[in-house]
Amino acid sequence: MFPAVRPRRLRRTPAIRRLVAETRPAPAELVLPMFVREGLTGPRPISSLPGVVQHSRDSLRKAAVEAVQAGIGGLMLFGVPATRDECGSAGTDPDGILNAAIRDVVSEVGDATVVMSDLCLDEFTSHGHCGVLTPDGEVDNDATLRRYADMALAQAEAGAHVLGPSGMMDGQIGVIREALEEAGHTDTAVLAYAVKYASAFYGPFREAVESTLEGDRKSYQQDPANLREALREVALDIAEGADMVMVKPALPYLDVISAVAAEVDVPVAAYQISGEYAMVEAAAANGWIDRERAILEQLTSIRRAGAQIILTYWAVEAAQLLRKGY
Repeated sequence: MFPAVRPRRLRRTPAIRRLVAETRPAPAELVLPMFVREGLTGPRPISSLPGVVQHSRDSLRKAAVEAVQAGIGGLMLFGVPATRDECGSAGTDPDGILNAAIRDVVSEVGDATVVMSDLCLDEFTSHGHCGVLTPDGEVDNDATLRRYADMALAQAEAGAHVLGPSGMMDGQIGVIREALEEAGHTDTAVLAYAVKYASAFYGPFREAVESTLEGDRKSYQQDPANLREALREVALDIAEGADMVMVKPALPYLDVISAVAAEVDVPVAAYQISGEYAMVEAAAANGWIDRERAILEQLTSIRRAGAQIILTYWAVEAAQLLRKGY
């Protein structure tokens, strides 16, 4: 007696496996998060994110060109100011580090890639929260929306193609969209961080932006236990004018990515965050895993779950691996 069906036939050689692969991450689907710090004269390594740096404005321009040459789809810029205050005024200053960096990158690469900017106050506030605070220390949702509208205009005027509101304030997409439309920035797209969980995996990012946060963000970021709530957030953001939606983190929430992708008719992104990156790098440094295989396996799983766009610190390296047919 022989097996009636032999699925192994289609796994026999690398060429056959490539031919029948159901999921194929592509360089154009990858977005590289990049940090630029005010006052630097050259790139500064981030200890908890091996291979990732805080850029100076000059090194950011050079790295942006290299990323475009690698064929990746976009760049997401984060600014790290030299000074901070209670309301995050450096985030709305036209000459602040993030807005200056947007202009730098757009002037360097133009429309050869998609220039995205993080729209949130946490990098700019002295207390490290994503919004302005009430006298008793709570994040004031509606007062924060006014600051987000100002940030949106500053980033759009600097030339960002896509704005990434990541603060998880109620109503943020509607307020930002209205501000952009009234100012004539009708072509500026909004990538809503619609589903951003209060995750334990953000640790290295906090070093990258030199976060001053004390406490946590559980009152505005989502509870990791909840899926229906995530779908509600997505529906609200799309109704308010989001052009794309994102799930963050990625790997611990593949089920959420899949559920969101099944529900919406706009592009779905996922952010493979700093802790996901750092775990693989640490394990590989100890010789416990095959680093390159682990990178592509994670990206494939995120793509398979339904994310059309993946933000990853490995974007350039992964693009090179994919082009080589690794």
